[in-house]
Amino acid sequence: MNTQKLVKILLFKAIKHILFWSVVLLFFTYFFSAGSSNFKDTLMFSVFLMPTTIATTYVSIYKLIPEYLLTKRYVRFGVYTFYTLVISMYLIMISIFFSLIYLSNFEFEQMNPITRNIILVTSSVYLVVILVSAFKLLQLNLKSNKKTAILESKILEAQLKLKEQELNYLKMQIHPHFLFNTLNTMYGSALKKADETPDMILKLSNLLDYLLYQVDKPFVSLEDEIHHIEDYISLEKMRFNETLNVSFFKDIHSKAISIAPMLFIPFVENSFKHGTLKDGVLNIDLSIKATSEMINFKISNSSLNIQNKNEGIGLQNIKKRLELLYPNQYQLDISQEQSKFTVNLQLNIKSKLANE
Repeated sequence: MNTQKLVKILLFKAIKHILFWSVVLLFFTYFFSAGSSNFKDTLMFSVFLMPTTIATTYVSIYKLIPEYLLTKRYVRFGVYTFYTLVISMYLIMISIFFSLIYLSNFEFEQMNPITRNIILVTSSVYLVVILVSAFKLLQLNLKSNKKTAILESKILEAQLKLKEQELNYLKMQIHPHFLFNTLNTMYGSALKKADETPDMILKLSNLLDYLLYQVDKPFVSLEDEIHHIEDYISLEKMRFNETLNVSFFKDIHSKAISIAPMLFIPFVENSFKHGTLKDGVLNIDLSIKATSEMINFKISNSSLNIQNKNEGIGLQNIKKRLELLYPNQYQLDISQEQSKFTVNLQLNIKSKLANE
C-alpha cells in the first residue's frame, strides 16, 4: 500500500470519527437542554463531557474488546473494565462539578436540571459507549467470520489440489500395472503363434487408446467402461481358450450414467490373475446393474485357496480411489470362501451428482 493511499484511508477514517462525535455532541446538547433555556451552558457542559465519553469508548473498542474479550481472557477483561468504569465515573463527576462551579457559580439551583442528576448523566455517557462497543463487536465478528471463510476456502482449495495430485498418482500406477498384465496376455498368444493375434493387437490398441486418452478425464460413461471390460475379457478368452468360462450380466437403465475411468477393470484383472482353475476351468461371474441412483458391480472367480486375500496394487489402488472419489458413497465387500473369491461394490451415484 503506497503512502498516498494510506493517507486517504486515514483521512477518511478521521472524518468519519469527527462526524460521529459531532452527532453525539448534538445528542448530548439536546438531551441535557431539557428543562433549561440556557443553550450555551448546556453546550459547554456537553463539550466538557465529550473527552470522557470518547476516551471510555476508545478504551472499550480498541483495548478491552479486541485484546481481552475476543481472545477469551475474561478475568483481565473484567478487571480492566472495572478500572475503566471507576476512572470514567470519576471524570463524569468532575464534569458535574464543572457545571456546578464554572457554569452555576456554586448555585445548585441554577444548574441545568438534568446535569444535577448523576444517574442520567452517567447513563447518557455509557449508552454511547455500549452502542459503539456493540457495533464494534459486531464488526469484529463479521471480520473474523470473513477471515475464517477465506481460510476455510484456502484449506479446501489445498485439499482439492492434494486430492487431484493423489488421484493423478493413482492413475499413473494404473497405467503400467494394466499394461503389464495385458502384454503378458499378448506374449502368451505370440508364443503360440495363434491366428487370433491380429485381433488381440486391435483390442489391445482400443484398450491403450482408452488408457491414454480417457483415463485422464474425471468421469467417463459407464458404457465406455463396460465396452473396455468386454475387450479385456476377449483378450483373456484368447489366452485361456477352453479353460475359461465367463458370465457377464448387464442391466443398465440409463445411458447417461458416468463413473470414474478404470474403476472396475482392476477387479476384473484381479479375477483373471488370481483365479484358480476348478475342474480344469476358471469360472468368472460378472454382473453390472445400474440405475440413475445406484451402480452395483459384482465379480466372483473360482478359487481353491485363500491367496486372493493378499491385495495387490490393483485392489489397493481402487480402494484409495474410492475414498477420494466417492467418500461415504460406496460400500465395498471382499469375501473369500473355500472355492470362490467375490468382490461386491455398490456406488451411490445420486449423491455424487448432487455434490457436483
